[in-house]
Amino acid sequence: MKAKTAKQSLAITTKLVLPNDTNTLGNLFGGELLAWMDVISSISAHRHCKRVVVTAAVNNVSFQQPIKEASIVTLEAKVSRAFTSSMEIFVDVFVEDNVTGKKVKCNEAIYTFVAVDQNGGPIAVPKLIPETEEEKQRYEGALRRKQLSLILAGKMKPDDAMELKKLFMGG
Repeated sequence: MKAKTAKQSLAITTKLVLPNDTNTLGNLFGGELLAWMDVISSISAHRHCKRVVVTAAVNNVSFQQPIKEASIVTLEAKVSRAFTSSMEIFVDVFVEDNVTGKKVKCNEAIYTFVAVDQNGGPIAVPKLIPETEEEKQRYEGALRRKQLSLILAGKMKPDDAMELKKLFMGG
């Protein structure tokens, strides 16, 4: 199976925050943003493996600042690492200034998707080749994040998490 670059999995969408997308304070509902991020992440994962993908986890969501009604929001999703059948996808969320057009990052999230076959069972995905410095940093961190998730889920013993040990033990 041929490895792919992160650039090949890039998915971008732009949304306008409408009144029915907002809470009583006039800010985008967090759940609406999560749904947008889930969809764009699934497109990125699909582009990487060309298979049906399912959401396995929402590993981290950071709502750094509220997004106001009438904001133009751009979501960029990219596979940060591919494992056996799962893929970690980073989503960066930007709000565009309506006057200058400048985009400012306001939120981010990390999703995990699994590629599945016609029976819903996991199926192998291509490896990922990070190219940019940011892609390389996210790629390296993905294994630590996966090990931490497995420990918290009781599926890995802390002593077996070698990447996490390196982080804390300087190895």
